[in-house]
Amino acid sequence: MKHYEALFSEGRIGKLRVKNRIVMPPMASNLANADGSVSERMIEYYKARAMGGVGMIIIENVQVDYPRGKDVSNQLRIDDLKYAAGLFDLTEAVHDYGAKIILQLQHSGRQTGLPVTENTEIWAPSPIPDVGSDVQPKEMTIPEIRQMVQKFVDGARFAKIAKCDGVEVHGAHGYLINEFMSPRTNKRMDLYGGSFEKRMRFPLEIIKGIKEVCGEDYPISFRLSADEFIGENGNTLADGKKIAKVLEDAGVHVIHVSSGIYESITTLLEPQGYQEGWRLYLAEEIKKAVSIPVISVGVLRSPDMCDAAIAAGKTDFVAIGRGLIADPEWSNKAKAGKAEEIRKCISCNQGCIGGNVHPGRRLRCAVNPCVGYEGKFDHIESAKVKKRVAVIGGGPAGLMAAISAAQRGHAVTLFEKEDKLGGQLSLASMPPDKDFIRFVTEWQAGEAKRCGVDIKLNTEATTAVLKALAPEKVIVATGSLPVIPKIEGASDAAQAWDVIRSSGCTLKGKEAVIIGGGIVGCETAHMLADAGFSVTILEMLSDVAVDLEPTTRGFLMGKLCEQNVKFITNAIVTKIDSDGVKYMLKSGKAGEIKTANPILSIGQRPFGKELADALEADGFDVSVIGDVGGGGRIIDATRTGYLAGMAL
Repeated sequence: MKHYEALFSEGRIGKLRVKNRIVMPPMASNLANADGSVSERMIEYYKARAMGGVGMIIIENVQVDYPRGKDVSNQLRIDDLKYAAGLFDLTEAVHDYGAKIILQLQHSGRQTGLPVTENTEIWAPSPIPDVGSDVQPKEMTIPEIRQMVQKFVDGARFAKIAKCDGVEVHGAHGYLINEFMSPRTNKRMDLYGGSFEKRMRFPLEIIKGIKEVCGEDYPISFRLSADEFIGENGNTLADGKKIAKVLEDAGVHVIHVSSGIYESITTLLEPQGYQEGWRLYLAEEIKKAVSIPVISVGVLRSPDMCDAAIAAGKTDFVAIGRGLIADPEWSNKAKAGKAEEIRKCISCNQGCIGGNVHPGRRLRCAVNPCVGYEGKFDHIESAKVKKRVAVIGGGPAGLMAAISAAQRGHAVTLFEKEDKLGGQLSLASMPPDKDFIRFVTEWQAGEAKRCGVDIKLNTEATTAVLKALAPEKVIVATGSLPVIPKIEGASDAAQAWDVIRSSGCTLKGKEAVIIGGGIVGCETAHMLADAGFSVTILEMLSDVAVDLEPTTRGFLMGKLCEQNVKFITNAIVTKIDSDGVKYMLKSGKAGEIKTANPILSIGQRPFGKELADALEADGFDVSVIGDVGGGGRIIDATRTGYLAGMAL
């Protein structure tokens, strides 16, 4: 059994003792009340991670200036003393389990929008719009800057009253403080801009003010984008090292080393395709520049890598972000030598980032359906009446249903007609940069066995088989099948699923046309282009991959452009034959592409409803979940599966 001695050694931040080196970094959850106060759901969310053994929690992007500084809709506030009461309750809940808690002070600056700020004028050091925004921020006056300094200082004072163990000044990711520090966004030629020293004046005044009201020893963390990854016009790693040294001299107790801004968003909210620990070198370089501790963050999944990084002196603390969303027990499992039982994040960003949190929806997770509902599901009660349960389908929905039903004490048998578990996730993990998907099946399969689920592979759940088992409940999770459109010649075209399954080996030549530019179509194109194919995507909509989470889409589109994949949008395919694919643009112009490899990726349809109806007619109590019930994403599959099992 591995003991991870470095990871579970005591850490020090100034005079603050932290029981281990595992930090939960700040991540927007939208779990606060609408007025910005702490909610019970938020307390339960953080309490679960404290119970799970984390050493320190940094509370998410708490706004010091309402509503101008807002980043997301239901965002915590610390702009008034009245918010300290709820924070005190949160602090106590975390302290009860031996974890420390630090509150992050944040202002969005130009990286927000008028709907979020409730139409309040947006401020920034210089009137430079954020990427993708048509709103020009107002250049802050010197009195307004000094007013803002005081807001940060007041936030720290209120945090100390709420018994927080320290504060973190958010100087990263392109938000207000970062904007002052970066030559890309600070074009001022006054006290607060024009030179490195003047660009640093704003954060240094904040730090000085916090020390004056909270005391020299009150722990201050500073979150820093060590490299903005926007080229020489922004702060590079060399600048980051210089900034870190100035911050140390100003009395900061720990540097929280991150990277990127919204213009380089995949370097701070990594989609699949980034390797584990890729950002560690940033912390290592910052650590060379300072003598205070550093925290490393970014795709840190395994206790092995985290322990090795600390032992090698690359970092002092590791921030496990999405990993702790996926598994609140990450720390306890690692300490107990049960790393294989950790439910790993797959970097899909479906429920935690981009298309979910930022438009105003509550935090969710594709692999952990309990996120945001920890108070409801933190203790699974044994069912009063134990049942025999049959689950048909070994994909993510079926496995999740089997696990939750077994956890309730039911006798569960899972039938999978193939020779392995995973369903469509087996295919989903095959394109480039998608191997993380296998983590879902690996954990679910292991957890099902640990829960005592009887798994029967290569077994079709026929009526006869089910009658022999005599289950009191049948859950159908048979997934979906590809759609064959009503296009002349479509039945003779290859399906994207089959092409992925064969890694393109069934195709002729090195040219392919993919009909349909959704997730599967684009990932098939990525795989084929990687294998040397010349690929064209035909899509009837005005754009491709519109169903992808934004950061993931941006990363994938960048790859496809690098591979010279061609896109023809607003195109309706009219015929597929031996010569190729004929199509009609919405403008009325006809087109044709010569290819021996037309590939269909039109979408998928539920499969198994007929089976469910037949079983119900035979007297079985049947429920349908996952794609059969109209889902389509991993996050829908795991959630419907979990709830189906819990309902028994």
